[in-house]
Amino acid sequence: MKNHEKVFIALSGGVDSSVTAALLKQQGYDCTGVHFKLFSGSKSRANLLSAKRVCSKLEIPFRIFDLQKEFKQKVTQYFVSEYKVGRTPNPCVICNKEIKFGHFFKRAMKEGADLIATGHYSRIYCDNKSKKYHLLQAKDASKDQSYFLHRLNQNQLSKTLFPLGEYTKNEARQIAKEFKLPTAESKESQDICFLAGKKPQVFLKKYLKSQKGKIIDTQGKVLGTHNGYYNYTIGQREGLGIGGGAPCYVVELNSKINQVIVAKGSNDPFLFKSEIEIDKPHWIQGKPPKLPLKCKVSIRYNHKPASARIKKVGKKYIALFDKPQRAPTPGQSTVFYKDKECLGGGTISI
Repeated sequence: MKNHEKVFIALSGGVDSSVTAALLKQQGYDCTGVHFKLFSGSKSRANLLSAKRVCSKLEIPFRIFDLQKEFKQKVTQYFVSEYKVGRTPNPCVICNKEIKFGHFFKRAMKEGADLIATGHYSRIYCDNKSKKYHLLQAKDASKDQSYFLHRLNQNQLSKTLFPLGEYTKNEARQIAKEFKLPTAESKESQDICFLAGKKPQVFLKKYLKSQKGKIIDTQGKVLGTHNGYYNYTIGQREGLGIGGGAPCYVVELNSKINQVIVAKGSNDPFLFKSEIEIDKPHWIQGKPPKLPLKCKVSIRYNHKPASARIKKVGKKYIALFDKPQRAPTPGQSTVFYKDKECLGGGTISI
């Protein structure tokens, strides 16, 4: 039993964080559930009430951390600014870095917690010899979330618990039912939380003005018009409004002249790249490994990591793939793996 250790658990109001709390209480930890107020609206209120009910059921203290100001500054403003320059952002990665393992982590430690815990599907391993912490993929490969956690550091990993890393999603659901948690039958959401189920473009309309521009092919031929480049992302096929002939896919967004460039056909060479530039990579061990590094590289969430070499050219980091990868997207995270271990990652540069 580890009842001498106090853990603050991030409770979203969903099944995964609820099961995390149940498991840790069962293991004897001194648990406190903490719900983040990140934005207003009906979804936010529903999540709060759900998290509160879970704490009541488990008979653990319930806290609310109002992080709306921090969330707006670090996550939603980043989200808008990236689209504004023609990049496709990854707000969940930034939220983990700045909110969960930033503001929440620091406040929890300041208020006396020994550890924090979240409902992420990932694992942490400590090498007793080197005393180094390693971030590993989850037991359930289909649910692994190490991609979103690649910016964590040694201090954060040393004081974090990921109980769900050893379980599959189905097993987590079953545990929720065994504990009779009110979230046991809750639907799983893959949406970006602050979008409340809406498409990014609906949210962006509040911040970015619609401006008609040209849709051109890779040869410069005008194929149609659009209402703003920020409505598109690399690799997109649907919603282009271009009829006839082979299907077109977005291969480039030019924010400076408000153009969307498309390639024709799913196998067009312009859709594929053998080399990408990585902006400001973060290494979980605290320093870069010996380069060049042979590893597996993921260019988006749920993308099967592909064999590549990471090297440094001047001040730039480059990933050279053994086989060309489809639609690497500027602004998305690119994450490095060695076997089951997440080494770190960076952002695909424009």
